Amino acid sequence: MSKRFGAEEEIRKLIGSVEDMGVMLGKQDYLADDALATSMFLALRLPQPLLLEGEAGVGKTEAAKALADLLDTPLIRLQCYEGIDAAEALYEWNYPRQLLKIRLADSTGEKMSEEDLFGPDYLIARPLLQALQHPGPRPVVLLIDEIDRADDDFEAFLLELLGEAAVTIPEIGTITAEHPPIIVLTSNRTRDLHDAVKRRCLYQWIDYPTPSREVEIVRRRVKDVSETLAVQVAEAVSRMRDSDIQKPPGIAEAIDWVAALNMLGIEKLDEETMDQTLGSVLKYSEDQEVVRAAGLNSLVEDPA
Repeated sequence: MSKRFGAEEEIRKLIGSVEDMGVMLGKQDYLADDALATSMFLALRLPQPLLLEGEAGVGKTEAAKALADLLDTPLIRLQCYEGIDAAEALYEWNYPRQLLKIRLADSTGEKMSEEDLFGPDYLIARPLLQALQHPGPRPVVLLIDEIDRADDDFEAFLLELLGEAAVTIPEIGTITAEHPPIIVLTSNRTRDLHDAVKRRCLYQWIDYPTPSREVEIVRRRVKDVSETLAVQVAEAVSRMRDSDIQKPPGIAEAIDWVAALNMLGIEKLDEETMDQTLGSVLKYSEDQEVVRAAGLNSLVEDPA
Protein backbone atom coordinates (compact mmCIF):
# COMPACT_ATOMS: atom_id res chain seq x y z
CA MET A 1 0.00 0.00 0.00
CA SER A 2 1.39 3.42 -0.98
CA LYS A 3 1.84 6.13 1.63
CA ARG A 4 -0.69 8.31 -0.18
CA PHE A 5 -3.34 5.60 -0.28
CA GLY A 6 -2.70 4.78 3.37
CA ALA A 7 -3.10 8.44 4.35
CA GLU A 8 -6.35 8.73 2.37
CA GLU A 9 -7.75 5.66 4.09
CA GLU A 10 -6.71 7.03 7.46
CA ILE A 11 -8.52 10.31 6.75
CA ARG A 12 -11.62 8.43 5.54
CA LYS A 13 -11.74 6.52 8.82
CA LEU A 14 -11.18 9.69 10.82
CA ILE A 15 -13.92 11.61 9.00
CA GLY A 16 -16.37 9.12 7.62
CA SER A 17 -19.41 11.38 7.43
CA VAL A 18 -20.63 14.95 7.58
CA GLU A 19 -21.53 14.35 11.22
CA ASP A 20 -17.94 13.27 11.92
CA MET A 21 -16.71 16.47 10.30
CA GLY A 22 -18.89 18.59 12.58
CA VAL A 23 -17.76 16.69 15.67
CA MET A 24 -14.08 16.89 14.75
CA LEU A 25 -14.31 20.62 14.03
CA GLY A 26 -15.99 21.06 17.41
CA LYS A 27 -13.04 19.38 19.07
CA GLN A 28 -10.92 22.18 17.59
CA ASP A 29 -13.34 24.72 19.13
CA TYR A 30 -14.74 25.57 15.71
CA LEU A 31 -18.54 25.33 15.56
CA ALA A 32 -19.77 24.73 12.02
CA ASP A 33 -23.40 24.47 10.94
CA ASP A 34 -24.54 21.53 8.83
CA ALA A 35 -24.09 23.34 5.51
CA LEU A 36 -20.49 24.33 6.24
CA ALA A 37 -19.63 20.91 7.66
CA THR A 38 -21.04 19.34 4.48
CA SER A 39 -18.99 21.62 2.22
CA MET A 40 -15.79 20.92 4.15
CA PHE A 41 -16.48 17.18 4.09
CA LEU A 42 -16.97 17.23 0.32
CA ALA A 43 -13.86 19.37 -0.20
CA LEU A 44 -11.89 16.72 1.65
CA ARG A 45 -13.42 13.64 0.07
CA LEU A 46 -14.04 14.58 -3.57
CA PRO A 47 -11.48 16.33 -3.35
CA GLN A 48 -12.24 19.81 -4.69
CA PRO A 49 -11.19 23.35 -3.74
CA LEU A 50 -13.59 25.12 -1.37
CA LEU A 51 -14.44 28.80 -1.74
CA LEU A 52 -15.71 30.39 1.48
CA GLU A 53 -17.35 33.80 1.19
CA GLY A 54 -18.80 36.04 3.86
CA GLU A 55 -18.34 39.27 5.74
CA ALA A 56 -14.99 39.89 7.40
CA GLY A 57 -14.72 38.17 10.74
CA VAL A 58 -17.27 35.36 10.32
CA GLY A 59 -14.68 32.57 10.64
CA LYS A 60 -13.59 31.78 7.09
CA THR A 61 -9.86 31.71 7.82
CA GLU A 62 -10.47 29.91 11.12
CA ALA A 63 -12.31 27.16 9.23
CA ALA A 64 -9.16 26.37 7.25
CA LYS A 65 -7.04 26.46 10.39
CA ALA A 66 -9.42 24.11 12.20
CA LEU A 67 -9.38 21.71 9.24
CA ALA A 68 -5.58 21.58 9.29
CA ASP A 69 -5.58 21.04 13.06
CA LEU A 70 -8.07 18.19 13.00
CA LEU A 71 -6.13 16.47 10.19
CA ASP A 72 -2.86 17.10 12.04
CA THR A 73 -1.33 18.47 8.86
CA PRO A 74 0.45 21.76 8.09
CA LEU A 75 -1.46 24.86 7.08
CA ILE A 76 0.23 26.81 4.29
CA ARG A 77 -1.25 30.28 3.95
CA LEU A 78 -1.04 32.68 1.04
CA GLN A 79 -2.32 36.11 2.03
CA CYS A 80 -3.53 37.89 -1.10
CA TYR A 81 -3.21 41.61 -1.70
CA GLU A 82 -3.49 44.05 -4.60
CA GLY A 83 -0.67 43.44 -7.06
CA ILE A 84 0.35 39.97 -5.84
CA ASP A 85 2.04 37.92 -8.56
CA ALA A 86 3.80 34.60 -9.14
CA ALA A 87 7.03 35.75 -7.49
CA GLU A 88 5.23 36.15 -4.15
CA ALA A 89 2.77 33.28 -4.56
CA LEU A 90 4.52 30.50 -6.44
CA TYR A 91 8.28 30.84 -6.86
CA GLU A 92 11.17 33.08 -7.66
CA TRP A 93 14.73 32.45 -8.73
CA ASN A 94 17.61 32.85 -6.32
CA TYR A 95 19.36 35.57 -8.30
CA PRO A 96 22.27 36.12 -5.88
CA ARG A 97 23.08 32.43 -5.98
CA GLN A 98 22.78 32.35 -9.77
CA LEU A 99 25.13 35.34 -10.03
CA LEU A 100 27.62 33.65 -7.72
CA LYS A 101 27.50 30.56 -9.91
CA ILE A 102 28.13 32.65 -13.04
CA ARG A 103 31.13 34.39 -11.46
CA LEU A 104 32.54 31.09 -10.27
CA ALA A 105 32.16 29.61 -13.73
CA ASP A 106 33.87 32.63 -15.29
CA SER A 107 36.81 32.32 -12.92
CA THR A 108 37.29 28.60 -13.63
CA GLY A 109 36.45 28.67 -17.33
CA GLU A 110 33.51 26.35 -16.80
CA LYS A 111 30.93 26.30 -19.59
CA MET A 112 27.36 26.84 -18.47
CA SER A 113 23.98 26.35 -20.08
CA GLU A 114 20.64 27.89 -19.21
CA GLU A 115 19.61 24.62 -17.57
CA ASP A 116 22.52 24.94 -15.18
CA LEU A 117 21.13 28.19 -13.80
CA PHE A 118 17.40 27.52 -13.93
CA GLY A 119 17.04 24.30 -12.00
CA PRO A 120 15.62 23.15 -8.66
CA ASP A 121 18.77 24.20 -6.77
CA TYR A 122 18.10 27.84 -7.63
CA LEU A 123 14.34 27.82 -7.14
CA ILE A 124 12.84 29.51 -4.07
CA ALA A 125 9.45 27.94 -3.34
CA ARG A 126 6.68 30.25 -2.21
CA PRO A 127 3.41 29.07 -0.57
CA LEU A 128 1.71 27.57 -3.65
CA LEU A 129 4.77 25.59 -4.71
CA GLN A 130 5.44 24.54 -1.11
CA ALA A 131 1.93 23.08 -0.94
CA LEU A 132 2.35 21.17 -4.21
CA GLN A 133 5.73 19.78 -3.19
CA HIS A 134 4.71 18.71 0.31
CA PRO A 135 6.09 15.19 0.81
CA GLY A 136 2.99 13.87 2.59
CA PRO A 137 1.76 11.37 3.43
CA ARG A 138 -1.16 13.59 4.41
CA PRO A 139 -1.92 16.55 2.17
CA VAL A 140 -1.42 20.05 3.52
CA VAL A 141 -4.25 22.54 3.80
CA LEU A 142 -3.51 25.40 1.41
CA LEU A 143 -5.29 28.58 2.44
CA ILE A 144 -5.54 31.24 -0.28
CA ASP A 145 -6.81 34.02 1.93
CA GLU A 146 -8.83 37.03 0.73
CA ILE A 147 -8.51 36.23 -2.96
CA ASP A 148 -10.85 39.13 -3.70
CA ARG A 149 -7.96 41.49 -2.85
CA ALA A 150 -5.97 40.17 -5.84
CA ASP A 151 -6.71 41.06 -9.46
CA ASP A 152 -8.15 39.20 -12.45
CA ASP A 153 -4.73 38.19 -13.75
CA PHE A 154 -3.90 36.46 -10.49
CA GLU A 155 -7.21 34.59 -10.59
CA ALA A 156 -6.35 33.36 -14.10
CA PHE A 157 -2.91 32.32 -12.85
CA LEU A 158 -4.60 30.11 -10.20
CA LEU A 159 -6.80 28.15 -12.60
CA GLU A 160 -4.27 25.40 -13.33
CA LEU A 161 -3.63 24.93 -9.62
CA LEU A 162 -7.33 24.79 -8.77
CA GLY A 163 -8.24 22.44 -11.58
CA GLU A 164 -5.28 20.08 -11.75
CA ALA A 165 -3.22 20.55 -8.57
CA ALA A 166 -0.38 21.57 -10.85
CA VAL A 167 1.59 24.64 -11.92
CA THR A 168 3.77 25.37 -14.92
CA ILE A 169 7.15 27.01 -14.48
CA PRO A 170 8.42 28.07 -17.91
CA GLU A 171 12.08 27.17 -17.28
CA ILE A 172 11.28 23.76 -15.74
CA GLY A 173 7.89 22.60 -16.96
CA THR A 174 4.75 21.43 -15.20
CA ILE A 175 4.94 20.41 -11.55
CA THR A 176 2.07 18.20 -10.38
CA ALA A 177 1.42 17.46 -6.72
CA GLU A 178 2.03 13.90 -5.59
CA HIS A 179 -0.17 14.68 -2.58
CA PRO A 180 -2.69 17.28 -3.87
CA PRO A 181 -3.32 19.93 -1.20
CA ILE A 182 -6.71 20.57 0.33
CA ILE A 183 -7.37 24.05 -1.03
CA VAL A 184 -9.51 26.60 0.80
CA LEU A 185 -10.05 30.05 -0.71
CA THR A 186 -11.65 32.88 1.22
CA SER A 187 -13.28 36.07 0.00
CA ASN A 188 -14.88 39.02 1.77
CA ARG A 189 -16.72 39.68 -1.50
CA THR A 190 -15.29 43.14 -2.00
CA ARG A 191 -15.61 42.25 -5.69
CA ASP A 192 -17.03 39.35 -7.71
CA LEU A 193 -14.65 36.54 -8.57
CA HIS A 194 -14.38 35.20 -12.10
CA ASP A 195 -16.74 32.39 -13.07
CA ALA A 196 -13.78 30.22 -14.06
CA VAL A 197 -12.57 30.24 -10.46
CA LYS A 198 -16.01 29.47 -9.06
CA ARG A 199 -16.56 26.59 -11.50
CA ARG A 200 -13.52 24.82 -10.09
CA CYS A 201 -14.64 25.19 -6.47
CA LEU A 202 -17.29 24.10 -4.07
CA TYR A 203 -18.94 27.19 -2.62
CA GLN A 204 -20.21 28.12 0.83
CA TRP A 205 -21.43 31.42 2.19
CA ILE A 206 -20.74 31.90 5.92
CA ASP A 207 -23.08 34.27 7.71
CA TYR A 208 -22.80 35.82 11.15
CA PRO A 209 -23.81 33.32 13.83
CA THR A 210 -27.00 33.65 15.81
CA PRO A 211 -26.52 35.19 19.26
CA SER A 212 -26.96 31.78 20.92
CA ARG A 213 -24.31 30.21 18.67
CA GLU A 214 -22.02 33.17 19.26
CA VAL A 215 -22.33 32.60 23.01
CA GLU A 216 -21.13 29.02 22.47
CA ILE A 217 -18.20 30.20 20.36
CA VAL A 218 -17.17 32.91 22.82
CA ARG A 219 -17.31 30.58 25.81
CA ARG A 220 -15.10 28.06 24.02
CA ARG A 221 -12.47 30.72 23.31
CA VAL A 222 -12.65 32.57 26.65
CA LYS A 223 -12.87 29.63 28.99
CA ASP A 224 -13.74 31.24 32.32
CA VAL A 225 -16.20 33.90 31.17
CA SER A 226 -19.61 33.94 32.82
CA GLU A 227 -22.63 32.99 30.76
CA THR A 228 -24.33 36.27 31.69
CA LEU A 229 -21.52 38.34 30.20
CA ALA A 230 -21.23 36.15 27.11
CA VAL A 231 -24.97 36.47 26.42
CA GLN A 232 -24.92 40.24 26.89
CA VAL A 233 -21.96 40.69 24.57
CA ALA A 234 -23.47 38.43 21.89
CA GLU A 235 -26.74 40.38 21.99
CA ALA A 236 -24.93 43.73 21.93
CA VAL A 237 -22.75 42.70 19.00
CA SER A 238 -25.79 41.43 17.11
CA ARG A 239 -27.49 44.82 17.55
CA MET A 240 -24.33 46.60 16.40
CA ARG A 241 -24.37 44.54 13.21
CA ASP A 242 -27.95 45.60 12.57
CA SER A 243 -27.10 49.28 13.07
CA ASP A 244 -25.86 51.80 10.51
CA ILE A 245 -22.12 51.30 11.01
CA GLN A 246 -19.53 50.87 8.26
CA LYS A 247 -17.57 47.98 9.80
CA PRO A 248 -19.78 45.49 11.66
CA PRO A 249 -17.83 43.54 14.29
CA GLY A 250 -16.94 39.95 13.50
CA ILE A 251 -16.72 36.96 15.78
CA ALA A 252 -13.07 37.76 16.50
CA GLU A 253 -14.05 41.21 17.80
CA ALA A 254 -16.74 39.67 20.01
CA ILE A 255 -14.14 37.30 21.46
CA ASP A 256 -11.69 40.18 21.97
CA TRP A 257 -14.35 42.22 23.75
CA VAL A 258 -15.28 39.38 26.09
CA ALA A 259 -11.61 38.67 26.80
CA ALA A 260 -11.01 42.35 27.65
CA LEU A 261 -14.06 42.53 29.89
CA ASN A 262 -13.11 39.30 31.59
CA MET A 263 -9.58 40.58 32.15
CA LEU A 264 -11.02 43.68 33.85
CA GLY A 265 -13.12 41.50 36.14
CA ILE A 266 -16.41 42.62 34.58
CA GLU A 267 -19.21 40.13 35.12
CA LYS A 268 -22.09 42.14 33.69
CA LEU A 269 -22.28 44.81 30.98
CA ASP A 270 -23.53 48.25 31.79
CA GLU A 271 -23.47 51.52 29.87
CA GLU A 272 -20.35 52.88 31.56
CA THR A 273 -18.34 49.70 31.02
CA MET A 274 -19.43 49.53 27.43
CA ASP A 275 -18.38 53.12 26.81
CA GLN A 276 -14.92 52.48 28.30
CA THR A 277 -14.27 49.27 26.31
CA LEU A 278 -15.97 50.04 23.00
CA GLY A 279 -12.58 50.15 21.25
CA SER A 280 -12.25 46.40 21.77
CA VAL A 281 -15.16 45.70 19.44
CA LEU A 282 -15.54 48.74 17.15
CA LYS A 283 -12.33 49.84 15.45
CA TYR A 284 -13.59 52.97 13.68
CA SER A 285 -14.26 56.16 15.63
CA GLU A 286 -17.17 56.94 13.29
CA ASP A 287 -18.82 53.63 14.19
CA GLN A 288 -18.36 54.33 17.88
CA GLU A 289 -20.00 57.71 17.41
CA VAL A 290 -22.98 56.11 15.64
CA VAL A 291 -23.45 53.58 18.43
CA ARG A 292 -23.08 56.17 21.18
CA ALA A 293 -25.51 58.52 19.44
CA ALA A 294 -28.11 55.75 19.31
CA GLY A 295 -27.67 55.16 23.04
CA LEU A 296 -25.41 52.52 24.53
CA ASN A 297 -28.16 51.45 26.89
CA SER A 298 -30.10 50.15 23.88
CA LEU A 299 -27.38 47.54 23.34
CA VAL A 300 -27.52 46.21 26.88
CA GLU A 301 -30.21 43.77 27.84
CA ASP A 302 -30.28 41.89 31.11
CA PRO A 303 -30.48 38.17 30.17
CA ALA A 304 -32.26 37.52 33.44
